[in-house]
Amino acid sequence: IHQTEWTSRTSQLEEVPVLGGGTGFIGTALTQLLKARGHEVTLISRKPAPGRITWDELATSGLPRCDAAINLAGENILNPLRRWNEAFQKEVLSSRLETTHLLARAITKAPHPPQAWVLVTGVAYYQPSPTAEYDEDSPGGDFDFFSNLVTKWEAAARLPGDSTRQVVVRSGVVLGRGGGAIGHMLLPFRLGLGGPIGSGHQFFPWIHIRDLVGILAHAVEASHVQGVLNGVAPASTTTNAEFAQALGAALGRPAFIPLPSTVVQAVFGRERAIMLLEGQKVVPRRTLASGYQYSFPELGAALKEVVA
Repeated sequence: IHQTEWTSRTSQLEEVPVLGGGTGFIGTALTQLLKARGHEVTLISRKPAPGRITWDELATSGLPRCDAAINLAGENILNPLRRWNEAFQKEVLSSRLETTHLLARAITKAPHPPQAWVLVTGVAYYQPSPTAEYDEDSPGGDFDFFSNLVTKWEAAARLPGDSTRQVVVRSGVVLGRGGGAIGHMLLPFRLGLGGPIGSGHQFFPWIHIRDLVGILAHAVEASHVQGVLNGVAPASTTTNAEFAQALGAALGRPAFIPLPSTVVQAVFGRERAIMLLEGQKVVPRRTLASGYQYSFPELGAALKEVVA
């Protein structure tokens, strides 16, 4: 998802923007939801276009007056067409850290800073485990490339002082029509060739696109929300094999053909393959406590909506 941002306007707040990754899968869904709720959305992108500002304009002219800034950053880590080499790793890092630093600096320098600053990272912060359960207060962030990436990313977003509410949403695998992880899975499953990845015993933290953007809108609009929220569905005990079975059931197809771990490692590289072959049991304790109500708490209903 290319990083971008937004501007928001509500009847109770002054005229201003929310900034976010509006051209990608999540950004497009979030833009639609925010506009439906009466917000005005301005995107930050590389190229100028109506209703957008560029990153260069942000760096030189500062942040336009806004209620909230949302950061959806970064090169797609699991792009199977990109080899997992040093150049791609640098791209993955810079596409998240540089834009996050730039936005955080712009917020800090703004004469009228936004009321909320929301960053989307990932559950890769938590160490894969077949037994451990992680909530928002669990330790992590220091055991491999991806956990270190999330730690650096969240540190880059940190603002001094407390004039702006800061929220980090650590997202699981996002399920939705027309994009996200499921886009790569549907064809083999429709052909009856789908199945678990590797052993299938690894946990598979997931969230429906409607709930991820719902949590982001909730973070912007609810003044009591701050700190880390896990962007995963409450049915977090799903394993990869259970996910494969549920997707097969939603499509009316068998889903018993496993994808061997050796193939996954060959396609993605050993380090990157860990994201698919190992998983974390992640619970959205603070997300639920904040008052967010899920549209798709259960996997079966979420997948039926996605493949309908």
